[in-house]
Amino acid sequence: MSIRTTPIESLADLSKALAQPEPCNLQLQTSVLSPYSIALPPGFVLTGRDKDSCILSFSNGDGVGLTANNRVENLTVMTTPAARAIHAQTGLADMGRIALNALNVTGQVSIIVRGGTKSLDLAVDKLHVAACDCRRYSEQPQKYGVNVYQGALTVYNFNGDSDSQIRASLTNITAGSRNAPVIGSGVFVSGFGDNGGWVELEKLTTGAVYSNGMLPYGTADIITAGIFIVYGVRAKLVEHFGEIVTYGVNDMVLDTWGEVESWMAHAPVVSYGPSGIGFVNFGTVDKFVAEKEVVTHGLGARGFNQYDGTVRSARFHSIETFGDGSIGVQVSKPVGTITVEQGITTRGSLGNTLVKGVNMRLPAEAFSVKPGGLVERLEVGGDLTTHGANVTTYAVEGGKVDAVDIKGRVLANGDQSDAVLVGKGGSTPLTNVRALAKSGKNLVVADGGQVTDRSGLSA
Repeated sequence: MSIRTTPIESLADLSKALAQPEPCNLQLQTSVLSPYSIALPPGFVLTGRDKDSCILSFSNGDGVGLTANNRVENLTVMTTPAARAIHAQTGLADMGRIALNALNVTGQVSIIVRGGTKSLDLAVDKLHVAACDCRRYSEQPQKYGVNVYQGALTVYNFNGDSDSQIRASLTNITAGSRNAPVIGSGVFVSGFGDNGGWVELEKLTTGAVYSNGMLPYGTADIITAGIFIVYGVRAKLVEHFGEIVTYGVNDMVLDTWGEVESWMAHAPVVSYGPSGIGFVNFGTVDKFVAEKEVVTHGLGARGFNQYDGTVRSARFHSIETFGDGSIGVQVSKPVGTITVEQGITTRGSLGNTLVKGVNMRLPAEAFSVKPGGLVERLEVGGDLTTHGANVTTYAVEGGKVDAVDIKGRVLANGDQSDAVLVGKGGSTPLTNVRALAKSGKNLVVADGGQVTDRSGLSA
């Protein structure tokens, strides 16, 4: 149903139009500054005649509030970075359809539904958040000993009712810029928990996302992520066409506590801060593919961690870590196939890293399986390589690997570093493995470890 268009030339025009009894399209013709936030009544639409020249700015507090069946399109919306540029004002049982299209934003885009709201259809397309600081918001998921900061784009079902649901499509999302990241998480999608308050995410597609949590070094109970799919989310497709980069302490790059059917990264996955993991999974992921490199630079910043849930198939182009304590791949739950096309390289030694809300010291191993971990198959197209001292390149300690296919070599280049360790009751085949340690041992089997197949082993 078409609605009448009301041209908006001034704040007075905007205030008058918002008081109209019937829904209309408030179309900005120029830039307008408001000293107070506004709320779009149900059915109202807010658009710009031209996105580059029509800027709606808010000098005090938050910006545009959404109620039900609203659309905001073809605009630049500006608040201070620590305010909410666009936010949901809930209370209605059914918020209908909210659409955000072709927007440049300074400030948070916050779509949070609360108690009393049972239904929302959300469509976001071509959204860029230039600057945002979302650290102050108290609604934060809690699990595994940590809280999670919200994101520049936050979609959050904060209603714990089991029949409460957000149905969302989030496409062409970008946040921050290189060397000017948003503060907090980048894109954050969360339900209320594991048993209710759902988000049914049809798709999330992004361009480049840059984020920095700005956490002090040593923080153990708060994390952020460039992309965070939290609990209560059932996602069909998550796909990245631009690089995802994080800069700070405990800034994961890609993280999930929820369910994702297909997750694909077509551009590099990069972290620069301490304990910034490239891809960390505490949920259930059917298929994960990183077509370009996963690179971490910080102390204790690992490449891929599987600490809860499972991933049925994970394929990486390559994984490289530079910091002490920065493991390439670590698994402590059952997973399916892990494929690394070009190999794994770590350059650090022993170092501090965050594990489930606890800071601990770990060696920068290339591939590690811990108690409770099971890898059905490991495929590596190149080498597994470590360069640091006192580390092991391939370590199965208490877990199990069913099959391996390592085309290259298992190399330990550092001082007193071993190539292969099988211990603490762990088991693995070493079929056709070529292991070489320059200063340590090629193969160590200890504490009940078992090599299930030695055919073709060179160690």
